[in-house]
Amino acid sequence: MTFNRTAIPDVIICEPKVHGDNRGYFVETFRADKLEEFLGYKINFCQDNESKSSRGVLRGLHYQLPPHAQTKLVRVIQGRVLDVAVDIREGSATFGQHVAVELSGENKRQLLVPRGFAHGFVVLEDETVFAYKVDSYYSPECDRGIAFDDKDLNIDWQIPHNELNLSAKDKVQPLLKETKDLFRFGVNYYHA
Repeated sequence: MTFNRTAIPDVIICEPKVHGDNRGYFVETFRADKLEEFLGYKINFCQDNESKSSRGVLRGLHYQLPPHAQTKLVRVIQGRVLDVAVDIREGSATFGQHVAVELSGENKRQLLVPRGFAHGFVVLEDETVFAYKVDSYYSPECDRGIAFDDKDLNIDWQIPHNELNLSAKDKVQPLLKETKDLFRFGVNYYHA
């Protein structure tokens, strides 16, 4: 597996090696030792999640506050998504900026979204299966979000607004500048 930093260096693209032949393929989708060696800190994933969605479904932008802040390792098993991570660490040089990466069952890429980032994705293809690991359990009390269509974020979701399918919750999330519950750059949320 290879690891590549994005324009926001804390967000990492993980590219596994795919071994294929006429029978199909084999891929190692996660190696804690390799990832931790690259990152320089330990990650203890404790929960796996999976969703299936049709084209136009947009989930996000979500995050959890400490003490239940989450690092996510996301991937697509089948289909395609545009996956987005937004830096919400006040004081960061990249605060309010985002990384957008296409993940698909074909390219097998994964995106590591660390604590201090809001995360979302839009489904680009019907019958898409999205899976991810988190290093802290879901906590309704710590659950927060940011408006997917915040003009200051300038995210191109690649699907016209009128074709998007959002949950009731995601339709009413606040703008980033209206959000009081954010992270501080330089704080180690892995030992909070």
